[in-house]
Amino acid sequence: MPQTSLRTFLMNAGNPREENHHARSSFVRGLVQRSGDSAMPSSVFARQLPKKIVQFWDNLDRLPSDVGECIETWKKTEQQGVERLLFDKRQARDFIHRKLGLRHKQAYDKCYHPAMQSDYFRLCYILVEGGCYIDADDVYNGSQIQHLFSDGRLKIQPLCYDTATNTMVPPSLFTKSGAGAASWIFYFNNNPLIAGSGHPVIEHALAQATLSLEKDLMNVLPEIQSTTGPGNLTKSIFDAATKNGEIEQALLVLCNWEDIARSRWELSYRNDARNWRLSNCQGYRE
Repeated sequence: MPQTSLRTFLMNAGNPREENHHARSSFVRGLVQRSGDSAMPSSVFARQLPKKIVQFWDNLDRLPSDVGECIETWKKTEQQGVERLLFDKRQARDFIHRKLGLRHKQAYDKCYHPAMQSDYFRLCYILVEGGCYIDADDVYNGSQIQHLFSDGRLKIQPLCYDTATNTMVPPSLFTKSGAGAASWIFYFNNNPLIAGSGHPVIEHALAQATLSLEKDLMNVLPEIQSTTGPGNLTKSIFDAATKNGEIEQALLVLCNWEDIARSRWELSYRNDARNWRLSNCQGYRE
């Protein structure tokens, strides 16, 4: 995550109206660095997932060719029996309305940027159908991914940002037991988002995103990360652990996601308003 968006995320995470972001970071660090000894899934999450990869681009009539190339790399997964689905903003709205009703459709309509629409849609889709959501700018490297569908646990990628150097910390460093610094912030990405239908963390994350979108902010647009993105997901996982006292049988931390796929950063859309980092809390015009 680039510097500007991470600073925004941290500012929102540190808002006194929310849980202390240091406590959340410490909690995520503990989960990440214990992930080598991950608990087995409970019987609640033992069932296999639908072998589906779901992706989103708001306007498929104007799909950038370089983004299309990223999406096309996932065609290789069909050889592993995976079905691929690609939604645009209208198809996503129709899915949400049909499956979850008017309230969630209206919340989706308040997502003012395509990135926010994709954030909200992935929560809706995974809650209802289960499966695997992957961002359109991720490039698949050809590794086996069948294990991702072996059970219904929430499977997520950890991230770590160093506020002292304004850089991301490589997973090879921050996932080691005992690794850390006062300037490191640990959190979870919402890409990929893999879980069985009805997963309680996804249900909570969607409920919180919906409530946030319904708030009257006096004509101020909500911040994307903390409303529908990684900030919302990280807080929802922390809330679940705080409430239930046990979370590790319900999720699997994917410390090696970069062995499967990596985001491609040199994409044309990142230079204009389609990049949410340049449009955060601002009106968006396609």
